[in-house]
Amino acid sequence: MIDSRLLYKPNPIACPILSMAAFIVTMIVWVSLVSAQEPLPTPVSSDATEQRTRANDRPNEWRLTGRDFGEQRFSPLDDIHLGNISSLGLAWYLDLPRDGGQEATPLMVGEHLYFTTAWNRVYAVHAVSGKVIWTFDPQVPKVTQIKGCCGPVSRGLAFYEDRLLVATFDGRLIALDLKSGSELWSANTFEGAVNYSPNNSYTITGAPRIAGGNVVIGNGGAEYGVRGYVSAFDIETGELAWRFYTVPGDPSKPFENPILEEAAKTWHGEWWKVGGGGTVWDHMAYDPEENLLYIGVGNASPWNPNIRSDGKGDNLFVSSIVALRADTGEYAWHYQTTPGDGWDYTATQHMILADLPWQGEERKLLLQAPKNGFFYVIDRITGELLSAEPYSKVTWASHVDMDSGRPVIRESSKYWQTGKTAIQYPSAGGAHNWHPMAFSGKTGLVYIPTVEFQGAYTPNNSESFEAMGRNTGMAYGSLDFPKDPQKLAALASTVTGALVAWDPIKGEARWRFKQRLPHAGGLLATAGDLLFQGEVDGRFMAINANTGEELWNFDAQTSVKAAPITYRINGEQYVAVLVGRGGQLYGGRTTGDVTKDIINRSRLLVFSLAGEAELPSPSDRINQMADLRSLSADPEQVAEGSILYQKHCLFCHGISAVSNSVVPDLRFSGFLATTAGWASVVRDGVLASAGMAAFAPLLDEDETEAIRHYVLSKNHLSQEYGDTTRVGR
Repeated sequence: MIDSRLLYKPNPIACPILSMAAFIVTMIVWVSLVSAQEPLPTPVSSDATEQRTRANDRPNEWRLTGRDFGEQRFSPLDDIHLGNISSLGLAWYLDLPRDGGQEATPLMVGEHLYFTTAWNRVYAVHAVSGKVIWTFDPQVPKVTQIKGCCGPVSRGLAFYEDRLLVATFDGRLIALDLKSGSELWSANTFEGAVNYSPNNSYTITGAPRIAGGNVVIGNGGAEYGVRGYVSAFDIETGELAWRFYTVPGDPSKPFENPILEEAAKTWHGEWWKVGGGGTVWDHMAYDPEENLLYIGVGNASPWNPNIRSDGKGDNLFVSSIVALRADTGEYAWHYQTTPGDGWDYTATQHMILADLPWQGEERKLLLQAPKNGFFYVIDRITGELLSAEPYSKVTWASHVDMDSGRPVIRESSKYWQTGKTAIQYPSAGGAHNWHPMAFSGKTGLVYIPTVEFQGAYTPNNSESFEAMGRNTGMAYGSLDFPKDPQKLAALASTVTGALVAWDPIKGEARWRFKQRLPHAGGLLATAGDLLFQGEVDGRFMAINANTGEELWNFDAQTSVKAAPITYRINGEQYVAVLVGRGGQLYGGRTTGDVTKDIINRSRLLVFSLAGEAELPSPSDRINQMADLRSLSADPEQVAEGSILYQKHCLFCHGISAVSNSVVPDLRFSGFLATTAGWASVVRDGVLASAGMAAFAPLLDEDETEAIRHYVLSKNHLSQEYGDTTRVGR
């Protein structure tokens, strides 16, 4: 087996080249010119100092997803501060389509806000008045949502000179004219990739990044049989500049670059037949001074190492941070956070670049809190691991050995070797997921939205690949809520979340703010010593960055998952955030009944100290579940349907058929009462135009009916407990 340390260039330290969590708790018109005081920037210069200066010399704006190249999400604005935060009010709001969760970080350039919504619609809005200047809809086919795990969400845009760059759920990268919203060029980022076919379940939910004179984008779909890669396109023309594959392909064919030949030595079996995973589905960061692009690589596929790699090998570059030369895509170095990952512990989470003193010497650092629960401090020039300490509850590994750079994995967590269920922290949802962190240069702290949720992994070594199903190598059947309400309440009490203020130098938490629910939103830090963050229950909060004390909150009437931004125009500071429940495609019952009636009310909310606007009172209807207890649910069919539902339906329609309100709650479905009606939707696809694809290629008539009996049983259970209403739209 290859020594993974040999893959460093240079190599100052050795590198580790639940089934799903048992109850996973998650129009084009004219545009006005930007103001003369804040003109559009000139093209990104190849001079690194000039690039960095341009990113930071406009404190009133928010031109990059993370505001600066360091992705720190810190604003130097301090007009809104500890002394006056109680006066913050809603300045204006904009209603948006309610057909998906909102996860994007807006950009603010000149006088305008630019942002994406679910289904990759792009908006240009005046930053003071809220007037819509133009919109662009790429018309992503609704049926494509079956190809993604977590909804047709979008996490933002890239801005460059006179244009915006948006990546679509169905794989296009589109350049738009900043003034008019008209399309300048469009490139299909999937076509031309090795092993690609239209049947592959590639998707894109991440925001593009500008790096090395190119626009760079990754993709998702690891559980659906794809091979991960990132692609760079010429900003002016949309032509492919370079592509870097994160896992090796068929070793009988030429490797795309030399490093993949070395990486292939860490794989075994016939991994390439189902892709291998390693998708770059979310975060990237760019250091223009070093000409390095840092990509966070996702989990291996299938999760079960026995199926994908004969139960052995580090499987590079899954669950790794990889540094590439931004202009060419050439490999520079990597660090693997979870060698041979078998738990969906991705390293795609937010990376922060910061120049900080380390043991008496100024170092260029990369900071990350990936899913696996350890906080990593890495020299971003060399890849040297400097620190790795748990920032949340971790039981899958005892610690990270600093001599080898590898986690010391507990034997009980190696389910592929023991053949037994591994129960551990964190779950496959991670101790920290996609929700952005923030770093404050004033406090020296990184603020992390964390989750403590136990996961269970039961191997299914005989699983066969299915193109329209999740391929994890896990045994399905345990992903169900307890029938006993008391046990359900006990389960809900074990699922917690906290905002952690982490000292990256000391490797310890300064304070923890316990939140009401897990999976709280992304962070914004400001020079006013404030943090802004939303919660699943609809609260949008301001928190003291020094102490963790909640100072102010606003009822957003829906979940707040996206990270806020702040900007100043005409001498007044504003805070803006996109709100709207969705994204996590499982029901809310892992948090009890607290969120069952929190539905998707998608909006852009903008606040200021002078704000006096109010949201309208909700006027949503109450949906009543039909009582179908007169229809029998055959126990044998229910048991079979439970397994089929969990493999094919759960990640859209929720655990135990409890939806999160964005997609239909099947217990309420009018099609549930008859075999023919149910089959017309599930097998025949009569609702394909609304996003419900036909499963006839995958499910036969008996299997379809078994799923119906399973959902019927959940309808019966809901009737028994009196849980028969939901707020609707």
